[in-house]
Amino acid sequence: MKILIIGGGNMGLTYAQSFLRAHIASKEDMMILEKSPERATSLAQKDIGTVYGSAEECIQRADLVILAVKPQDTETLFASLRPFIHPQQVFLSIMAGVKIATIAEALGVSKVIRAMPNLPAQIGRGMTAFTSSDAVTRIELVTVQNLLNTTGKTVYVEEESFIDASTAISGSGPAYVWYFMDSMMHAAREMGFSDSEAELLVSQTFLGAVELYLATNSSCEEWIQRVASRGGTTEAALKSFGENNLKQDIVSGAFAALRRAEELGKG
Repeated sequence: MKILIIGGGNMGLTYAQSFLRAHIASKEDMMILEKSPERATSLAQKDIGTVYGSAEECIQRADLVILAVKPQDTETLFASLRPFIHPQQVFLSIMAGVKIATIAEALGVSKVIRAMPNLPAQIGRGMTAFTSSDAVTRIELVTVQNLLNTTGKTVYVEEESFIDASTAISGSGPAYVWYFMDSMMHAAREMGFSDSEAELLVSQTFLGAVELYLATNSSCEEWIQRVASRGGTTEAALKSFGENNLKQDIVSGAFAALRRAEELGKG
């Protein structure tokens, strides 16, 4: 299967490297379309496939076309692609907010898969939600899921609206975690720890908490109760969080991300 990745940024490069590392694609079958000459030169040096500068040179040879560009670039992108597309090609889009119907109409195609990965895909720890148009066959869908699985875990959702929702949760979610980590590191430094000590204390705490959670069937609330003894330090912190409506602020932030994803889909 010939794969064309349009956009050689973080996710485009991640996909190319992950597909090759998992031996699910070969360099001979991998193509990357990158409009920036400087970036194209850098990609060519990585020896992960053939790098092209225009759609006319490569898109007609692709069985699967991965759209890994910013959603703000869609109008120009679609206009440059449409003259060279054939109807049996499968399009996989990771553009936030851009609907399947929009892609299908703009490109004149019927086989469209929409996915939302996140940045930890770069180390094989990604989370990707995906869905598809009715024209995509079962075999094509499984093939694409196998490709996505090289970057972490995947979940197929029946309703496209859940892609925007996953954008707000897992797509943007790593930034929420890092925001919380940064806040805790800031507190640690104010308490007198050095930068390196604060980083170690916080990063290992997050890593251990997540692994402990995954190792059992206990809920987050159950784990909180195990740590928060009555009248203790954890209870004091949780009381402060509650008084400052921290949980609702986090929920509100996620919904703000959802609204933005929906706005991007409306153009």
